Amino acid sequence: MYDPTVARLTYRALLGRRRALILGALPLLLIAISVVVRFLAGADDQTAADLLGGLALATMVPIIGVIAGTGAIGPEIDDGSVVYLLSKPIKRPTIIFTKLIVAIAVTMVFSAVPTLIAGFILNGNGQQVAVAYTVAALVASIAYAALFLLLGTVSRHAVVFGLVYALVWEALFGSLVPGARTLSVQQWSLAVAQKVSGGDLVTSDVGLTTAAVLLVAVTVLATWYAGQKLRSLTLAGEE
Repeated sequence: MYDPTVARLTYRALLGRRRALILGALPLLLIAISVVVRFLAGADDQTAADLLGGLALATMVPIIGVIAGTGAIGPEIDDGSVVYLLSKPIKRPTIIFTKLIVAIAVTMVFSAVPTLIAGFILNGNGQQVAVAYTVAALVASIAYAALFLLLGTVSRHAVVFGLVYALVWEALFGSLVPGARTLSVQQWSLAVAQKVSGGDLVTSDVGLTTAAVLLVAVTVLATWYAGQKLRSLTLAGEE
């Protein structure tokens, strides 16, 4: 199910100079802000939770997911180079699965690692805040990568739609509108983080069981449907 050649090509596409600069900008900004906040406010658990929740999980993680998920396949479809890949004797689900693994790995590295660093800078992992939000970032990375990989297979405007979802739905509606929170990857990942922290600083509007089921369901369904779309794209190209 995993093809090293496809993975190498995908890593090369995602970590090219231009995209790597974009991927690294938000993590560096998060760490820089964390340093300033720690210097000005000292080690405060609530401040750490607010910053990691509002900037890291609600903004940085989904945006990086957009870049990694759509970038894993979208550009190849746009410029037609995907036809070359599809002409190889590689099963279509293998292509999607491999690209998903790469997108997840890139999203995790560029989101979870800086979240952990920022958390230790802010309050030294007091009340498990740093670890809890890092786990949330890891969990969210999986679902975001799957969703945005699917978006990259179905739309030529995947980045635009992905950013609208990330910035409007997740960062705005997912944080402010009670009904929308149930359908928010952010809230699902927060449910896992709440279990890790075991305190009151990290909370979610979704129960842990519901969150786990939805995370798995969205990831599996998005990956499966992306494979179906890639299969239909192949047939269209062959015709």
